[in-house]
Amino acid sequence: MLPRALEEAIEALGMLPGVGPKTAERYAYYLFKSSDKISENIAETLNSLHTDVKSCPVTFALINADEEVSPLYADDTRDKTTILVVEEPLDIYAIEQTKSYKGTYHVLGGAISPIDGITPEQLHIGELIKRVNDDNVKEVIIATNPSVEGESTALLLEKMLHEQNPNLKLTRLARGLPLGVDLSYADQITLSAALENRQTL
Repeated sequence: MLPRALEEAIEALGMLPGVGPKTAERYAYYLFKSSDKISENIAETLNSLHTDVKSCPVTFALINADEEVSPLYADDTRDKTTILVVEEPLDIYAIEQTKSYKGTYHVLGGAISPIDGITPEQLHIGELIKRVNDDNVKEVIIATNPSVEGESTALLLEKMLHEQNPNLKLTRLARGLPLGVDLSYADQITLSAALENRQTL
């Protein structure tokens, strides 16, 4: 019974994770009642996501479209012999806020999840192994999320990296992170303690 444009806006907003039908209705109606400039600004910003943002070809972190590689990787003050492996790009920013880590990063692009159809071949594991060799890496810190999928991914990484380089130091973030909490939602104190108390595998 609603106007077609409003229904389409509700349907589009409902595609966002965590946004149910009622929330989508409230968002759409708020945008309708608000100034045109708010909707225009949101639309322009969303469009620029696909033109102005890309993945770093080395670390797979999110970078500006005009950058060749991640600034964190290009920074000469960062220790390229240490790589901290995370599942998603936003996990990097959670770690960076602690100001406790001076190495580089590698984004897997997810975690192994047969139910969701995510296999090891779909993750950036091969690129990680190449980086370990190319950058003469001494330590890889596995910082996958403390979930079933994250643990399975960590075990596979441990196996594959040790097979390629038995002398490589492999560590995990300490168990200070509560089960079921993604890195991007953990507080800085918890992340700092987890980094400082990481354990050798």
